[in-house]
Amino acid sequence: MREKKIVYVCSPYSGNISLNTERAKIYSRMVVDRGAIPVTPHLYLPLFLDEETERDAAIEMDLALLKRCDELWAFGDAISSGMKREMKEAENLGIPVRRITPTGQEEWICTK
Repeated sequence: MREKKIVYVCSPYSGNISLNTERAKIYSRMVVDRGAIPVTPHLYLPLFLDEETERDAAIEMDLALLKRCDELWAFGDAISSGMKREMKEAENLGIPVRRITPTGQEEWICTK
């Protein structure tokens, strides 16, 4: 049996947190529906970390998880500063980065 890819879900969190959380759930489901395993830190880290006072710790954990992923998929119509940081780190690590827009258009930004 082929091992499933682990995909880091990169999407906006800050701003409209409620809406962005719901969208992150949808994006995670899209990853599952495509046969991969989603890693979506911004769905669970806010359960025990405070965005205002522990952002640096959250980013450190995000990037540690990213290192263990096979690909990064960036979702949404805008790329936040946090997303840019994650995408740049993926590029530095040689992790393929796929951009997926709300209209369903896809493009590889970085490949191995």
